[in-house]
Amino acid sequence: MIVLGRIVAPYGVQGWVKVHPFGDDPAAWSRMPSLWLGQDSEGSVWQAYRLTGLRRHGRALVAKLAGVDDRNGAEAIDGRFLAAPRDALPKAGKGEYFWADLIGLAVVNERDECLGTVATLLETGAHPVLVVRDGEGAQERERLLPFVAEVVKDVADGRIIVAWGKDW
Repeated sequence: MIVLGRIVAPYGVQGWVKVHPFGDDPAAWSRMPSLWLGQDSEGSVWQAYRLTGLRRHGRALVAKLAGVDDRNGAEAIDGRFLAAPRDALPKAGKGEYFWADLIGLAVVNERDECLGTVATLLETGAHPVLVVRDGEGAQERERLLPFVAEVVKDVADGRIIVAWGKDW
């Protein structure tokens, strides 16, 4: 399962929910037969829902799921993660990546110095940020690298090559 977003609040009284998407094309969700909801991003248990409505509302995204027909139903799924099986998703275009595919990749700079591995990504509003961790325990170091073309030079062969100094 690929996590696509998270329900952040009920919206109205007819079962609609506000959604924070983790990608830049949530309109593609409406072409999928089902979205799956899980309690956490690891999705120990996923439950399928048919998407019956999806629209922009100001800067927010609101969605309607079949079977969620009132505010109580929307409150019951608040905070859940939205996901889909990888084979239901459109292919990523050139230079596009699913976040799930980046997590765990080694990050090296242009001098081939290892900076660590991608632990997760953050959405900041301006651009995604790679959370790169190296070491363990008290020796662990965390770096936050902007996921932009000026920093990320290539993603290939299980590595992310970045323009970033080891001592930054």
